[in-house]
Amino acid sequence: MYKNLKSQDPSVYKSILGETRRQVWTLELIASENYTSEAVLETQGSVLTNKYAEGYPGKRYYGGCRFVDEAENLAIERAKKLFGAEHANVQPHSGTQANITVYLSLLKPGDAILGLNLAHGGHLSHGHPLNFSGKFFQVIPLNVHPDTETINYEEAESLVEQHKPKLILMGASNYSRIFDWERFKKIADRVGAYYVADIAHYAGLIAAGLYPSPLPWTDCTTSTTHKTLRGPRGGLILCKTAHAAAVDKTNFPGNQGGPLMHVIAAKAVCFGEALKPAFKKYQTQVLKNSRCLAKALQDKGLRIVSGGTDCHLFSVDLRSVNVTGKEAEETLDKAGITVNKNAIPYDPQKPFIASGIRIGTPAVTTRGMREKEMGLIAELITDALGHRTEDRILKGITTQVKSLCRKFPIYPAHLT
Repeated sequence: MYKNLKSQDPSVYKSILGETRRQVWTLELIASENYTSEAVLETQGSVLTNKYAEGYPGKRYYGGCRFVDEAENLAIERAKKLFGAEHANVQPHSGTQANITVYLSLLKPGDAILGLNLAHGGHLSHGHPLNFSGKFFQVIPLNVHPDTETINYEEAESLVEQHKPKLILMGASNYSRIFDWERFKKIADRVGAYYVADIAHYAGLIAAGLYPSPLPWTDCTTSTTHKTLRGPRGGLILCKTAHAAAVDKTNFPGNQGGPLMHVIAAKAVCFGEALKPAFKKYQTQVLKNSRCLAKALQDKGLRIVSGGTDCHLFSVDLRSVNVTGKEAEETLDKAGITVNKNAIPYDPQKPFIASGIRIGTPAVTTRGMREKEMGLIAELITDALGHRTEDRILKGITTQVKSLCRKFPIYPAHLT
């Protein structure tokens, strides 16, 4: 592989080779990461990257768009079918770009929005003060309940009644329970607010019918196409027909220039894969693995935020074992297990230190791992955390991780 790159730019080739080996020989438990199919990789590396195609299918500002139009139309129609959407825009470069487009389609700068507090599981683009969303709009942060660590609907109702936001955005980057999408629709309707859901993390489970869909209730729904959807890195907007023209116009020319046609075609491949029966089987196992791993860690004395999970991810509160999230991330990395430090609700630590770690099962499930392996992974995690200052033991855990990875290869051609 990469024979041209190896000879023309050995420095970049070295980086790619290193990352390939890292992925092959480590356990990937970051909830927002996954492994695409080889078909998606091939599409992203295709000649479609050479084509400039500002505009939309049939309405481009450049000639020679016949074939990229075919690819984009496939992506649009498959996305609509997959999620039961009235309209789909597949051009956003990322989930955040999708959120920018929706905000600017429905709001004016200075309007108020209500979103889940980042420290309680939300996302930067849902109103963090350092993000564009917090700079351009008045943000009303919603917290989870301090006792249950689940969405505080009563607080949401009170905040909406008090502040009368123009838009309610629900969704999360680290919330393991089910959103009551319909209830938020009723809350939004009380003040005439637009209602948007960000399903970047839950999209694959929703497509498989294993997690409730917000689409019957929302004006617009945004997502990424990686994570549980197992596609290329990129964004997606699904909306009611009434908002289609505004969303399309805001995305281009209002927010982005030329679309990434190689990525859009890869999205079409991803959506096509998600429409097949095997995808539901995969997502079912993702959910089983997540619940199994959370329970196994719980049985070993670690506290799971909110007590468990209804999706592909969960958070572990490490205070009971006197370890910070930063320490856990660094320790597990030495042991060949990749996680990310993450704040827990009402965290006493600073975000860069954090009291928890976030764990997700999409990537290890893509490798073919099941409940038995989740039990072993729980043992490896707790063993590493219990010996975090003993490099010899951590090195031994790395050997066990590699043995497990060898049994469940990502891309067989790379194991040569």
